[in-house]
Order: sequence, then structure tokens, then C-alpha cells
Amino acid sequence: MNNEKQSLKVVGAIIATGIMSFCGVVVETAMNITFPTLMKEFSVDTATVQWMTTIYLLVVAVIVPLSAILKKSFKTKKLFLVANLLFIVGVALDAGAVNFYILLFGRVIQGIGTGIALPLMFNIILEQVPVSKIGAMMGVGTLITAIAPAVGPTFGGVVVTALSWRYIFIFLLPVLLISFVLGILTIEQKSEVHLVKLDKISFLLIVLMFGGFILGFSNMGNHNFFDLIVAGSFAIGIIGTVGFALRSNKITAPIIDLRVLKSGIFSGHVTAFFLLQMISLGLSFILPNYIQLVNGETAIVAGLVVLPGAILGALFSPFGGRILDTLGAKKPILLGAFLTLFSVALFSFFGLTLTNLLIGMLYTLFMAGVGLGFGNIMANGLKNVTVKQQTDGNAVLTTLQQFAGAAGTAVVSAIIAQSQHTQTTNAARATAIGSQHAFILLLALSMCEFVILLKVVGFVKVKN
Repeated sequence: MNNEKQSLKVVGAIIATGIMSFCGVVVETAMNITFPTLMKEFSVDTATVQWMTTIYLLVVAVIVPLSAILKKSFKTKKLFLVANLLFIVGVALDAGAVNFYILLFGRVIQGIGTGIALPLMFNIILEQVPVSKIGAMMGVGTLITAIAPAVGPTFGGVVVTALSWRYIFIFLLPVLLISFVLGILTIEQKSEVHLVKLDKISFLLIVLMFGGFILGFSNMGNHNFFDLIVAGSFAIGIIGTVGFALRSNKITAPIIDLRVLKSGIFSGHVTAFFLLQMISLGLSFILPNYIQLVNGETAIVAGLVVLPGAILGALFSPFGGRILDTLGAKKPILLGAFLTLFSVALFSFFGLTLTNLLIGMLYTLFMAGVGLGFGNIMANGLKNVTVKQQTDGNAVLTTLQQFAGAAGTAVVSAIIAQSQHTQTTNAARATAIGSQHAFILLLALSMCEFVILLKVVGFVKVKN
């Protein structure tokens, strides 16, 4: 784009689509706070209640790969309106849910809406924002979604303490209506559309891939790894993955053109992005439950403890994007990776004796790193593919973002649930032991992320 002036309508469209993602993450993080309440009200255990998060992320992960086909086949505004209405229906279902299964069904409907809407924001940025401003606008886009973890836990804690967990959904309805109206006024069509046929076999393989892996992860807390429901689920996930890859390389119009991953630099960014999201969602599950179940605090205190860090992370997103636009990717991305690695290492070391103050300090450090790295890893990765491949690259990143969140939540939940079931000590101590084991796993993932980023943006150049 030659014109470097940023259209206000484009900014409005980014905000409208971003609000959808905001609402999805707010519900997710706010409901994490309410898990102990839901466990008592619906008589479910930790491994079951985490499906509130897992099933939502799973559905989003299944729908997001269709984004490239949807973008080519339908107008952006039509996709947005359908997504928004679906989310509203899902929120209404959850607000009036009389049992846990209706809650889960509402989350499925919300996941379909978010799965359609989430890639729209980044596609609008890539297609309509001047190249010199992409880093900053990606920062604004991630800021919108990063604010959600900042307000989600506190919002959830206040609502569940003062009113009821149902009001978490009720209060989102006017926000979604604002998004709906703003989208109607600002979203414009900049590319031609033509109907693209969906390969049903590829879609089935995607369902098998994500369904198998998530089912396997989610049952690890209650079953041994070699039990049929765990090992069999992972086998189905592997079959789906291999089948999807083979099918995509065979047909002329794949759901996602996986040739975009032939770029060593881009695939390195994708892997690091996946790991960072897995670590972030894993921590967002551990900390509120640790504060309540180990430290014996209320839901509102749990939200307030993580609030400063989440706010800082949100504010660092556009700041990190401006650094990328002016100084390049290396400094903000590597600094962010170091901060996340260092903070997770301290979480692991003090895992059995974390005070609320220490949790708040370490989470602030962690979220500063996430703010510097999250949007920049995505933006810099997409700079290393052709313009034609950017829609597929965006689909890969946003798909794995959701799957990573589901996997991160499921794995740490399984580790903590396993500790709660096997430890002979009291529940608080068992939860602390399980949390420390989960921190150690996240530390290993942080180390892998840091090494990969050193390779793709640091000292070693990778050939495409």
C-alpha cells in the first residue's frame, strides 16, 4: 500500500472484530475464577470443569482453519455478523443454563462464532493496513484481546462474589451489541469473493486431529496414559494430523495451504507462537485456582492478584509493535521471551510456597514478556511469507493459537488433578504439589520457545 495514512474505518473494523475476541477471552478467564464455584454447584471435579475452557478452544481450533475458504467465499461483513449473532446466542444459553451440559453447549456455540470472527481481525490488518504500520496495528489488535485477561479474572471474581456467575454472560450482551453495530458501520470489502468448495474429507480429518488430541489431554488427569481413552485419543489425533497433511498436499484447493510452512523462518515463528500461547493459558488456569485452593482466598482476591500483570501485558502489546516497526523484531521478541522464561523459572522454584504478593509480581513480569512477544512473533512471522500466502499463514497461526490454549489448559489441569487424586496429604498441599509440577512443564516449554526464537530472529539465520 502506497498510502501511509491509516483509515479510521479500518481502525473501527479492527476494534469491532477485536471485541469478539475480547469477549471470548473474558468469558474464558472469568470462568476460570468461578471453577471452584461451578465444581460445587454442578458436582463436577477439576478435570471435568476445565472443559468449560477446553471445549470452547477446541471448537475455535476446528473452525479457524476454514478462515481462508470463508474469506474467499463470503463478504467480510456477512461473516462478522453471523459470528456475532452466534456468540450472542451462546452467551444467552449459558446465562440461563440449568445444568453443566447446557453450559458446555453454550460454549460450543460461542466457539463457532469466535472461530469465524478471530481471523477476520488479522486478515483486515494484513489486507488494509499500510506495511509501515502493521506492527503497531497488530499490537492494537492484540491489545484488544490482551485486555481481556486483565479484566477477566477481576470481573469474574467481583461478579461471582457480589451476584452470580450467570451475570458474567449477561454483562457481555451489551458489549457484543456494540461490536455488532460498530461492525455494520465500519467493515468494508476490499477483495473479490467467489465460492470455494470445502473439502469435507479434510474437515473431518481436522475434527479427528483436534478432537483426538484434546480428548487425550483432558483425560490424562483421571486415567493412565496407556488407558484406551487416553492413548486411543492421541492415536486418533495423530491419524487426523497425518491424514490432513497428506490430503492437503494432494488436492488442488486445500483448506489450508501447508506449503506456507516450508519457510523455515515462518515455521519457527509458528512453533514459538504455539508454545507461548500454551504457557500463557496454562498459567491463567493454574494461578486463580492456586490462590483460592492453596492460599484460601476468595475469587475476587484471586482476580485482583493477577490484575496488575494482565494490564501491563495488555499495554505492552502496542508498545512492542512500535518497537518492531522502528527497531526491528529481534529486540522486543527476544526480550519478551527472556522475561517469560525467567518468570516461569521462578514460579517453578517457589511453586510450593507462592504467596499472593509473589504471584502478583511474577505474573506482572511474565505478562510484560507476553506483551512484547505475542503480537510481534505473529507479525514478524507473517512478514516472512508472500502476500498470497498471508491468509493461509494467518489461518495456521490462529488455529494453533486456539489449540495451544486448549492443550495448555488441559495438560496443566490433568497434572493438578492427578496430584489431587494420588496425594495422601490435604487438598491444599496436593494442589500446590500438582501446580509445581505443572510449572516445571511450562518451564521446559519456555526454554524451547527461547531457543527457537534465538534461531529465527537472533543469532542464527535459517534458510527458507
